[in-house]
Amino acid sequence: MEDILNVYQLDYSVQNPLVCMDETSKQLTKETRVPIPANTDHVEYYDSEYERNGTANIFMFFNPIEGKRRVDITDNRTAKDWAHQIKQLVDVDYPEAKKITLVMDNLNTHVGASLYKTFNPKEARRILDKLDFHYTPKHGSWLNMAEIEFSILGRECLDRRIPDKTALINEVNAWTEERNSKESKIIWRFKNEDARIKLKRLYPLIK
Repeated sequence: MEDILNVYQLDYSVQNPLVCMDETSKQLTKETRVPIPANTDHVEYYDSEYERNGTANIFMFFNPIEGKRRVDITDNRTAKDWAHQIKQLVDVDYPEAKKITLVMDNLNTHVGASLYKTFNPKEARRILDKLDFHYTPKHGSWLNMAEIEFSILGRECLDRRIPDKTALINEVNAWTEERNSKESKIIWRFKNEDARIKLKRLYPLIK
């Protein structure tokens, strides 16, 4: 925990950007009956029954200092999917950075080995050399600011039925473009000093 909190207090540099990464899934659901639009007499009516139409995976890469995020939709959440996302982070999102500080959870695909499974050793090493991994502790995913962005995305965009991947991509892209245009940031105020007081129960008791 203190490692992540310390990372959030480091001086920021465009040569060493801070990026928080997370992923989640979205159940795609179709309407089985055409909803009745809202009018002056009633709210929108829709049937409680729906048709499942698969799932999609959502990758979030969020820079809380610059107020910039990239959100990508994929069919799967395999090691290779993650590796290609990381390559894009290094080569497209931050090509001029010397080292990217990457905060993420301990999912088994979020490791350097996934790059070696996807690219040749030289390429995998090149990408890894641009990254500084920092993992949130078990049961500590709340420390990842990308999770806060997912919460906002869920409330503003995903808390309704979305029928297919194309519709999901369109909706998420529109949400992302709006958030980026506003440079919506997160100011993190919780520090190690606060953790040692408010979360004292989590620390070993030294006698």
